[in-house]
Amino acid sequence: MLFCLPSCWEFLYLPWEIFLRLSGSSMSRRVRRRVVKKGKEKVGCPEIDENLSLNEKGMVDWTKLPDDTVLQLFSCLNYRDRASLSSTCRTWRTLGTSPCLWLALDLRPHKCDSVAAASLASRCKNLQKLRFRGPECANAIINLHAKGLREISADCCRKMTDATLSVLAARHEALECLQLGPDFCEKISSDAIKAVAICCPRLQKLRLSGLHEVGADAINALAKHCPNLTDIGFIDCRKVEETCLGNFASVRFLSVAGTTNINWNLVLQKWSKPPNLTGLDASRTDITPTVVSRFFSSLPSLKVLCALDCPELEEELDASFLSNNNNKGKVLLAAFTDILKEVATLFVDTPKNERNIFLDWRSSKIKDRKLDEILNWLEWIISSSLLRVSESNPHGLDKFWLNQGTALLLSCMQSAQEEVQERAAMALATFVVIDDESANIDTGRAEAVLRDGGIRILLNLAFSWREGLQAEAAKAIANLSVNSNVAKAVADEGGIRILANLARSVNRLVAEEAAGGLWNLSVGEEHKGTIAEAGAIKALVDLIFKWSRCTGGEGVLERAAGALANLAADDKCSMEVAAVDGVHGLVSLVRNCKVEGVQEQAARALANLAAHGDSNSNNAAVGQEAGALEALVQLTRSLHDGVRQEAAGALWNLSFDDRNREAIAAAGGVEALVVLARSCFNASDGLRERAAGALWGLSVSEANSIAIGREGGVPPLIGLAKSDVADVHETAAGALWNLAFNPCNAFSIVVEGGVPVLVHLCSSSTSKMARFMSALALSYMFDGRIDEIAQIGTSANSPSKSMTLDGARRLALKHIEAFFLTFTDPKAFFSAASSSAPAALNQVTECARIQEAGHLRCSGAEIGRFVGMLRNPCSVLKACAAFALLQFTIPGGRHSQHHVNLLQSAGAPRVLRAAAAATGATLEAKIFARIVLRNLEQHHIEPAVGRQSV
Repeated sequence: MLFCLPSCWEFLYLPWEIFLRLSGSSMSRRVRRRVVKKGKEKVGCPEIDENLSLNEKGMVDWTKLPDDTVLQLFSCLNYRDRASLSSTCRTWRTLGTSPCLWLALDLRPHKCDSVAAASLASRCKNLQKLRFRGPECANAIINLHAKGLREISADCCRKMTDATLSVLAARHEALECLQLGPDFCEKISSDAIKAVAICCPRLQKLRLSGLHEVGADAINALAKHCPNLTDIGFIDCRKVEETCLGNFASVRFLSVAGTTNINWNLVLQKWSKPPNLTGLDASRTDITPTVVSRFFSSLPSLKVLCALDCPELEEELDASFLSNNNNKGKVLLAAFTDILKEVATLFVDTPKNERNIFLDWRSSKIKDRKLDEILNWLEWIISSSLLRVSESNPHGLDKFWLNQGTALLLSCMQSAQEEVQERAAMALATFVVIDDESANIDTGRAEAVLRDGGIRILLNLAFSWREGLQAEAAKAIANLSVNSNVAKAVADEGGIRILANLARSVNRLVAEEAAGGLWNLSVGEEHKGTIAEAGAIKALVDLIFKWSRCTGGEGVLERAAGALANLAADDKCSMEVAAVDGVHGLVSLVRNCKVEGVQEQAARALANLAAHGDSNSNNAAVGQEAGALEALVQLTRSLHDGVRQEAAGALWNLSFDDRNREAIAAAGGVEALVVLARSCFNASDGLRERAAGALWGLSVSEANSIAIGREGGVPPLIGLAKSDVADVHETAAGALWNLAFNPCNAFSIVVEGGVPVLVHLCSSSTSKMARFMSALALSYMFDGRIDEIAQIGTSANSPSKSMTLDGARRLALKHIEAFFLTFTDPKAFFSAASSSAPAALNQVTECARIQEAGHLRCSGAEIGRFVGMLRNPCSVLKACAAFALLQFTIPGGRHSQHHVNLLQSAGAPRVLRAAAAATGATLEAKIFARIVLRNLEQHHIEPAVGRQSV
């Protein structure tokens, strides 16, 4: 069925703003806002007139409202809500079927089949205006039995056939207006046009788009059978028999915009009959200056000629063309003329503000019927032409868009014609976009919309009850909000709350565009809190649950998941996402949805939910959701790079939880991620970074580290470590550091040529973290533990694939020493060596500190290994171990207390004192050891904990 009829009020969303719109009705006298003070805040609340009935609970009894107020209320709702509201009581059911509420019907947002149409038939006996989408709906609306229908407007009619259009015309003989477009009607031929001409003799307006051919017989049939036909549009047609268009004695407005085959010289010879032709639209054609001039001179009645985006005209003419050719009273609308100024010349007596000419006309109390017809037609053809121009986005029109195109679109969005408003909003959403794939928009055009007050106009349209306007306005707001200044204006104007309300719409297109707007607005950190306060997070999660069960909702799901992904990056918002069951909704998408865009955004959302570490429990919650980890592992095998990237990123973040880490491995994560790392050398930087990062996270567990080495993970990580991109080789270095903790892996790194790669990173990387972790990996490899393995393994490898262990050790130790020496200041070291003053050690600490290292969290085994290195006879390894422990224990560090506890448990103070006093130790090792001892003293000692993750 088309409309859902709930049995109680709770299903109907009726904001107070709806009631506030009822100015001039009984409602405005009985219910109004008053403001009271609560502390220092002003609080808006409804003030109830004493004449309005209250029930026994003290609540307003809305069923006792006067009939005229109820009808006004109904008129502010969309058709679905009208039907829902009318189901609440018998009186309102009767009022809900009042003919005045059903003079116009827009079926585009709904799936309308014959059953739904039949259910509406009782309400539509007096229907005069109908809008629908697609040929399926065209076949169904015959069941409405609206024989008095005067106006039909349809889009998405590519598949509409001659038979459908002919039957439509035959069943509605009173038709006065027929519009199909703006998309192409490729299957409609001249035969259907002849049927329309014969069946609809009252036809006054006919506008068809994208026909292959309009033949002479069809045009002559219209001229013969439709004597009242005054407005004709054959737009974007491949072929029109242009000479026959001169046979219309009644035509006042003619559009052939975008029609490609017109022989203008032939037209000039034949078009002598239309005595009333007032407006001609030749936009996007090859019309020439000579033809324009002769039109104005040979057709006395012609007042307006629109020629937007006509290359031959624009190359040869300028704004002085009309005045130089004595064409007083004639208006040429082109990119090189001031269109609003030219339109203003149509007003003879009353002076007008040229920049707001259409607004002045709408508000004028003096009405001229003929002028009204011209201006209504101009709004329609200007909005239609600008929509087509914005879609093709030809070069050379930047100045036009900035100087007057934007103002024209904003003016059209305030038109009294709903179709004009929609097309102008569509054009606005399109003309700002440079690259749809990368979401780049033209900053100048976006700023022009902002400067001319376009955001308020768009929000007013989005606040309309008409769902077509809601969808197009929301889309324009979404695209414009890519610009940070526009996004701020949208938020300041209350646009976030409007979009949050639209996201609750049962109309798929409205919900989709509203979710897209919230997606773009949520990019900015400054708007996330406002979005959450507006209730948008729950609305977005609800969209996932609703549309994941329906076909055709992929666009809604992608945008909703994308918005939640942005919001989940904020700690507070991420907790709210989890609180409204967002984890379950997102996991259901990665498990069940097969659309790549949805998978990518859902995986990104889960990655961001899991990224907050110890600040909330979302990381564990995602891992505990049934099937989540298995689904993410499976997505790493996707053919789509974006999906693989976000899935790997989610696994990387989830691996920071001990239980998740082991569950990922149990779900085949080690094998899948090794395969991913092996296959992504030529992929994007983001994918390579996350593939290495996920292996880094998993390798914190020694069992997983061994499994990664066994699965062949060392060679691809060495390959990724060779990357010139800092983010990529940083994560690869982290993974190799963890792998090197195991002697077998360490030997594999040597054999696979990893030492020169790590040495290069240690000395040359722009990332301090990459240099630090490379040095630590090298120190793990050459602290003596792989010597026994090397004796067995070297004989099994060819000399070309490996290097001698002694040579590798010398190379590694040389660059380890060079690395930590870059963090020393000789003067500071000399001062610290000769003085025990805290200031001297502080100076060394500040010089040596690597800020990012504070995010590393070492296990007890790793801390024990560094303590063991302090006893190593190699002075370089001893100094490197002390340097590393300095980083991990600096007071104020994220995990410094944890590391201090582990050092106390490992008996490190005694070893550190020995290292600081050793006569054979280097000065660097002694000073670093002294600083670590001081760090231990400055921390409050807590009970030691077991092995933890990095």
